[in-house]
Amino acid sequence: MRAVTIREFGGPEVLTVEEVARPEPLPTEVLVRVHAAGINPVDWKTREGQGMAGMQTFPLILGWDVSGVVEEVGFGVTTLAPGDEVYAMPWFPRAAGGYAEYVTAPARQWARKPASIGHVHAAAVPLAALTAWQALVDTAQVQAGQRVLITAAAGGVGHFAVQFARHLGAHVIATASVARHPWLKELGADETVDYTTSRFEEAVVDVDVVIDLVGDAQDQTSTRSLQVLRLGGLLVAVPSGVSPELAEAAKAADVRVTPFLVEPDGAALTTIAGLIDAGEVAVEVEETFPLEQAAEAHVRGLAGRTRGKLVLTVGE
Repeated sequence: MRAVTIREFGGPEVLTVEEVARPEPLPTEVLVRVHAAGINPVDWKTREGQGMAGMQTFPLILGWDVSGVVEEVGFGVTTLAPGDEVYAMPWFPRAAGGYAEYVTAPARQWARKPASIGHVHAAAVPLAALTAWQALVDTAQVQAGQRVLITAAAGGVGHFAVQFARHLGAHVIATASVARHPWLKELGADETVDYTTSRFEEAVVDVDVVIDLVGDAQDQTSTRSLQVLRLGGLLVAVPSGVSPELAEAAKAADVRVTPFLVEPDGAALTTIAGLIDAGEVAVEVEETFPLEQAAEAHVRGLAGRTRGKLVLTVGE
């Protein structure tokens, strides 16, 4: 099968299309013929030797977002059958090999893809949507009427977080450049803050939950987020985790802070597919690239300011 591999960490130029052996499903696993693969910041961070790099071995096939069709099922699989259209974020944070024509993973990490969208849009969903869902629902346990601030709200995770928070009945505050504000309000944001001209901590108060998708590495965003929280409020620090300094600052401010890492979750993807098919959640794909242009896709992602997601098209 064709796959995009890397044999050393480095820039986009280390991404190379090669012919590699097709994986075979073990018991409880399914073999999926990939139609599209989503691209996420963790992909290029890992390629550079950051992110999940320490867990990987070479040659490495990047990619954790997959949408495709079940080709074969391993012994014991009863929930899926050949021909089923599925999507998933398999194996994360272990390598999943999504930038390839075939992927294997445990059957229960997959879900039937939303019927109302094609594989390209379905491939944009798993990692970003599961991050937003698990942060809001499982970690923060957001309730109707709470005030939720989402930083970097126009990105992959952010645009799902806005919609899920709205679905949960929260009052949603979103940071993004002003050009994205009308779109974010269509998605469900009640308030928007232009981070290019305003400091959100000067514009926002009395927040119950902050979903920080920027982190302290960029302008101390997590630390600044502590200022907008109510006493006892919660900061979910997604990209950078919680440093000792951030933990100490949260304690001093009498608020809570937690690190976060997304997990494979077929059951949640089934729920998310239902929301998409019901028209409650929209999926934004800004641009697609063929598998052979994975390097160009990484360059585009690194440029920033992506509205929604970038996706690789793999096969029919």
